[in-house]
Amino acid sequence: MNTPHPRILVLGVGNILSADEGLGVRCIELLHATHAFSDNVTLLDGGTMGLLLMGPILDADVLIVADAVLGDGEPGSIYRLTGEDLPRRLDPGKSPHQADLLDTLVYCELLDQRPPTIILGMEPADILSVTCELTPVVARRLPDLARLVLREIEAAGGSGRPVEDMRQEVG
Repeated sequence: MNTPHPRILVLGVGNILSADEGLGVRCIELLHATHAFSDNVTLLDGGTMGLLLMGPILDADVLIVADAVLGDGEPGSIYRLTGEDLPRRLDPGKSPHQADLLDTLVYCELLDQRPPTIILGMEPADILSVTCELTPVVARRLPDLARLVLREIEAAGGSGRPVEDMRQEVG
């Protein structure tokens, strides 16, 4: 990290039209609704944009990704992936957007500009149904995933304050 206040990109990826496949985006929406972040933190709904995310990723000093990850665990299980885990655990055949995310990270690495990357993933219960609703088990675990994202933001040099705390200070 070259700067005293590293630029932290928090990226939620997934297809919100495919049940739990969109849990990364839903995590970003939850964080936006409940927290205010320091100026060096950017939350981005990456949806299924794939290579279009290269610009924001290249501009970051630290990348934190929230995503659905198939790790053969129970639905709602949460995984933390870094470094060497990424090519091994993000199997392009397991999710329509993961191939794009992995390709994007590989291209950034080829340019020698991939920031340190942490993927916080949750085991989905259903990624095939066409619905905007998360399954009950994933919806219950979403706040846990958001808390882990907040911890990673703080560990990287950013901060997020609950919106309620800010309202109390003003009132």
